[in-house]
Amino acid sequence: MEQNRSAYSELIKTEAKNLGFLFCGIAKAGFLETEAPRLEAWLNKGMHGEMRYMENHFEKRLDPRLLVDGAKSVISLGLNYYTDSIQADPLAPKISKYAYGEDYHLVIKEKLKQLLQIINEKIGEVGGRAFVDSAPVLDKAWAQKAGLGWIGKNTNLINQKTGSFFFLAELIVDIELEYDIEPTADHCGTCERCIDACPTDAIVAPYVVDGSRCISYLTIELKKEIPQEFKGKMEGWMFGCDICQDVCPWNKFSVLHDEPAFTPHPELLNLTSNDLKEITEDVFQKVFKNSAVKRTKFNGLKRNINFLQ
Repeated sequence: MEQNRSAYSELIKTEAKNLGFLFCGIAKAGFLETEAPRLEAWLNKGMHGEMRYMENHFEKRLDPRLLVDGAKSVISLGLNYYTDSIQADPLAPKISKYAYGEDYHLVIKEKLKQLLQIINEKIGEVGGRAFVDSAPVLDKAWAQKAGLGWIGKNTNLINQKTGSFFFLAELIVDIELEYDIEPTADHCGTCERCIDACPTDAIVAPYVVDGSRCISYLTIELKKEIPQEFKGKMEGWMFGCDICQDVCPWNKFSVLHDEPAFTPHPELLNLTSNDLKEITEDVFQKVFKNSAVKRTKFNGLKRNINFLQ
């Protein structure tokens, strides 16, 4: 059986690579003891803002065995989205790199479905579920356990070889596998560039982000008007924010992604400041057709653009 576990794990990692994943690591499914008090304290301080869903399924967030019957293993995967493409107009409201192409939820879900199918074909009937940041799973905690990187002071998962511009996803399965039992050591050292660079002071302490102050939260998750205290502090971001990643020294090792689905819509990068100020619903629907930007809906994006004026 031990031999099988090793062979199965190798097979899964090889197939994940063939599907385009940058990383694949495996951890034993169980209760996340260290994360439990941290998550509770973060929620009690209201740092999740209006993200009320973070309060739901508290136990499930901390134990994948409550999400998948008989869960034994958490397969963590990373998919690169780093690009050197930039918006042509330096004065145009900015979009986070991760939203340049197709919505990552759709792209990754499809890859996970394929991986689970391959596992069933080559290993036998394996029960499992795929997760892409839309269910109560602590992605970064599992990725760290599986050796994909460490959680940095900006609370992003950082990998020594490729930085942090990648998505995380999981397959939680009901078979024992060989586990990557060496979590990556923290390599942030004394660096606090992310903390110093955050224009809204969202990184309130090393390794603690007040989500309700984060530009990504303000431009995507927040449904009400953006509080006036952030006027003049948004640094031109209309959807998401890359500041704490752009300043991170580890991202000098980022490599360009090779995922065709993440190629920007031809018109997206050429939208000028004026185009965006005067954007119509028709243009929004066309340019952001399969994009994560649709999450804000047209009115949400207009609100963000207007707030930057």
